[in-house]
Amino acid sequence: MTAQTLPKLLAVDTEDLAVLSACLQDAVIAIRETTFLPGEGRFVFVANRFRWEDSDREPPVEGTAIYERVHCGVCFDAVTAVRQQGLVQSRKGQIVSLLSIEQGEEGEGTIDLVFSAGIVIRLEVAQILCHVHDLDEPWPTQWRPSHPLED
Repeated sequence: MTAQTLPKLLAVDTEDLAVLSACLQDAVIAIRETTFLPGEGRFVFVANRFRWEDSDREPPVEGTAIYERVHCGVCFDAVTAVRQQGLVQSRKGQIVSLLSIEQGEEGEGTIDLVFSAGIVIRLEVAQILCHVHDLDEPWPTQWRPSHPLED
């Protein structure tokens, strides 16, 4: 993979957000490294993303399961305000998993980033505009995220 072939995604509507949500599900993020740049109207972070798009390929050796993770940059533009729920300031250094990206309960004009540990970051936006770009080469991992089915 070269810099020219690293995946880049763009979201401009709720259907696109659903695709980004699937691609970024289980991305690992240090909460303190999320940043709102009010002068630029941007909310940005770097995530350690599980490469779901390659997770069903055959393992290189029978009995092994080698998956991949990659660093990716995520940038939401047209952000007018950021609100947080469930984030305790003394625990801002914690590492959490991104569970989903969805339109907020308030409907158009909000995007909710839902994390493990009960943390939700709500972005108030003038429009949906999000860029996701893998930043470097993927590296191998044995661990594939799993989610128990709810009854």
